[in-house]
Amino acid sequence: MSEADLARPAPTRDPRPACLVTNIVSPYRIGPFRILAEQEGVEVIAYVDGGPEAEGLPVHRTTQAGAVRRAASGRYRAVVCGLGGRLALPGSYAAARLRRVPFVLWATIWAHPRSAAHALSYLPTRHLYRHADAVATYGPHVSRYVAERRGGRGAIFEAPQAVSIEHFGATVGPERVAAARERAGARGGGFLALFVGRLVPDKGIDVLLDAFEAAELGEDAILAVAGEGPLRALVKSAGPRVRALGQVSRDDLPALYAAADVLVLPSVRTATFLEPWGLVINEAMLQRTPIIASASVGAVAGGLVLQDRNGLVVPERDHGRLAEALSTLYRDPARRGRLGAEAHTDALAYSERAWAEGMSRALASVGSSRT
Repeated sequence: MSEADLARPAPTRDPRPACLVTNIVSPYRIGPFRILAEQEGVEVIAYVDGGPEAEGLPVHRTTQAGAVRRAASGRYRAVVCGLGGRLALPGSYAAARLRRVPFVLWATIWAHPRSAAHALSYLPTRHLYRHADAVATYGPHVSRYVAERRGGRGAIFEAPQAVSIEHFGATVGPERVAAARERAGARGGGFLALFVGRLVPDKGIDVLLDAFEAAELGEDAILAVAGEGPLRALVKSAGPRVRALGQVSRDDLPALYAAADVLVLPSVRTATFLEPWGLVINEAMLQRTPIIASASVGAVAGGLVLQDRNGLVVPERDHGRLAEALSTLYRDPARRGRLGAEAHTDALAYSERAWAEGMSRALASVGSSRT
């Protein structure tokens, strides 16, 4: 190092916080958002639902217009914005450019929706992909999609989709497992397949019901469906071996996952939806439950669910292949055990801290990290 370098003053760290503009702060986001707030001094701006008050997590609850005004206030050293909000997203980008601070895009999708309305938003969104100072993504599948649109600009960082390992990976006692199996209608050692999620066509509910009926399963096999939505009546009418559990609380989910022999997520692509990830997969894997998922699930495309390592992957909308996968795991408890053990190991890497560290890397790449 030269004498001139030694004499040069160290760069001054910007004391201002950064902001994260998002639509909602769900219970699943409180943990990772809090870690990011603590290590990077990030304040959350939520324009739909700020969620409950959470210690250590500063949240400003406002509208989309209010979010843009706050991002443009000059209070922040960087602006991070999720991929949503017709006004909040372009407005936050414009605010960052106005204040000459870095803009980090938090990208969640791995294919642009194909409806006529979404077609109008493609070019503006592509502009953001290309001109954001950095992009943080859900995983490798989103990173590949973004890279194709950034034109070799790089600065793409993965912030893996995560759930609370402490909550969903906690040991569940035999009494709670037995109670969950009883609730699901699975008595004794009978096979229990589980679906958790919104009861909507996007989730492949009709495919799952057809596959369960077609699968070569004994009379002791039960399909438990946890969730609410417009297809609840279809589920309730599917026969005595299909149990509609309704909405299951977050506190009760670990026991239900531990009680299940397999979690099934057969999501399908529609004009407006392609499963970005599927956090129920992380949750179930933490309870050593193997997975059957369609290839249109983000956790499959993103590399968490691996064929015959921690689960089975089937083509979307193919109830025959899904039935075959159910039959395979029904007949082979040892294979279920092996897949479940690997599932637990693999899911541990997808922690809330790993998400926050991915966001920190994105901020560091634009000179706005405090770590």
